Amino acid sequence: MTEDFYKYQAQTTPHPLALEISHAEGSYIYDTSGKKHLDFVAGVSACMLGHCHPRVVSAIKNQAEKYLHVMVYGEYIQEPAVELAKLLAENLPKNLNTTYLVNSGTEAIEGALKLARRATGRTQILYANNAYHGNTMGSMSVMGFEERKNAFKPLVPDCFPVNFNSEADLQKINTETAAIILETIQGGAGFIQPENDYLKKVRKRCDETRTLLILDEIQPGFGRTGKLFAFEHFGIVPDILVMGKGMGGGLPIGAFTASHEVMALLQENPKLGHITTFGGNPVIAAAALATLQELTETDIVQQTLQKEKLFRKLLKHPLIKEVRGRGLMLAAMVESPEIASEVILACKERGLVLFWLLFEGRAIRITPPLTISNDEIEEGCKILTGVLNSLQKR
Repeated sequence: MTEDFYKYQAQTTPHPLALEISHAEGSYIYDTSGKKHLDFVAGVSACMLGHCHPRVVSAIKNQAEKYLHVMVYGEYIQEPAVELAKLLAENLPKNLNTTYLVNSGTEAIEGALKLARRATGRTQILYANNAYHGNTMGSMSVMGFEERKNAFKPLVPDCFPVNFNSEADLQKINTETAAIILETIQGGAGFIQPENDYLKKVRKRCDETRTLLILDEIQPGFGRTGKLFAFEHFGIVPDILVMGKGMGGGLPIGAFTASHEVMALLQENPKLGHITTFGGNPVIAAAALATLQELTETDIVQQTLQKEKLFRKLLKHPLIKEVRGRGLMLAAMVESPEIASEVILACKERGLVLFWLLFEGRAIRITPPLTISNDEIEEGCKILTGVLNSLQKR
């Protein structure tokens, strides 16, 4: 299987982790040798309820027995997609009441950028340096990391960078700007949070210039930061909200949400302003609905901030310079990328799954399922600090 993996399946790096999976359940992944691995990554923030959550699996099975794909998105009334969009609206501010379901986070970004240009009649898009919104051409055009973009240029024109948390750069938002797109908490950059009411100031400047504010909640959304959506921490509401990752309970999905008035602009002039064959797929929508129901009907999201406190208590070590982030979107920062890589790979051998961040090499990603128990947090942190102790003694 390993030989076939390298021979037939396209790779993203020269050295993938290449763990051969047997099955996964709860907070653990099991390899084909029978070894279990405590998962502190959750499929890179995707498996909010852990692996194979019974409510999600049941929803998938029930829907699969009724019907699978029947028609391109938006033509037939399919209960799982309608109920998912309705439950989202019930848990979001009043202006975020209409959702377009797509297949991935990056497609949701594409749809949001198109919608902003359609709604404003403007072309200019601003984005943050060190931002990551996906890897399709439009999403890459608002990626704030030139080294990763250069090989694929030219990209979408009229996209310009600003510095995250820079009040001075707010003046770049002007009457030619269709939208500014920001991660509510910057992910690949190192889990950077907005400071000094930055998002409130962005919101104010957008209102002054009639610019749309797009917030990318693909990583922090669905409870990861202790609120259903991270923007709730900062006292503002976006014009367009983008979702993905943890939304699907482990299945691929994305969505963008706006007001009914704005979203209706995709219906005509031209018709089919955005179209997708498999968006709103009933099986995936059923899984996402079950996930959202579990998050909103239990105290799982509220527990997240207490679990953050436990992580911060246990991750005190001379080699950890700081722990960034909020809730269960955490990054343990060490002195160098070399140390981070050594820790991640050593923990893999000891049965703990950690991962890197995209742009910040000194970070060790800690984004476990929200359902992780206190005992499992202690178990994983013991492995992590044990590896750090070994490095410190050298």
